[in-house]
Amino acid sequence: MSDFELFLENFANLDSLMRIYPLLLQGLQLTALLAAVILPVSMLVGIAIAVVYSFHIRWLNVALLIWIDFFRSFPALVLLILVFYGLPFLGIRLPAFPAAVLAITLNNSGYYGEIFRAGIESVPRGQREAALSLGFGKWQAVFLVILPQAVRNVLAPLASNSLELVKMTSIAALVGLPELLRSARVSMEQTYNPTPLIAAAVVYFVLLWPFARLVARLERQMLARG
Repeated sequence: MSDFELFLENFANLDSLMRIYPLLLQGLQLTALLAAVILPVSMLVGIAIAVVYSFHIRWLNVALLIWIDFFRSFPALVLLILVFYGLPFLGIRLPAFPAAVLAITLNNSGYYGEIFRAGIESVPRGQREAALSLGFGKWQAVFLVILPQAVRNVLAPLASNSLELVKMTSIAALVGLPELLRSARVSMEQTYNPTPLIAAAVVYFVLLWPFARLVARLERQMLARG
């Protein structure tokens, strides 16, 4: 057997792939579900942090900065361990899926909060004053005038962080959730062949590469505007 044939046998074994592709498909569906739940929740928490911060209430801003720094300083994997294995000691038991959602959301809420906060602060203060002078309330001025401009100013970091969040869902394997990576590892153990792991990597690449190119394009546009 040639080296190329040996490579195909070990890393691109079609027989192994045909046997386990339903398991990989199931893992992909769970990964998509995790991302579909965590992404909007994390963004909403981040927006809430940034909007409240924009009112510049001193003690509240200090509390929000502590929240942002605290959860950004913890690796999401450590948060997941604390949520899933630590909270039961306090009498709080979460199933694997909610535990993964909570841990990844807490971690990313800090990042999104900082991104949205920077976006809001990039909008000239005169925009808020003009909105108030036109009869908008404080909350209306933020959500109808300030926030749309802020989001446009930070599209690149928002897209980049969202891309990282999707990849971060793979840590859910730690608590037994059969997302794509865990499904690939289980399949590899069943087939005694690394082909399922290679297939999972290819799936991640095919799904996320277009978004990576979008992030790069947005970053170039930001540099051009700057």
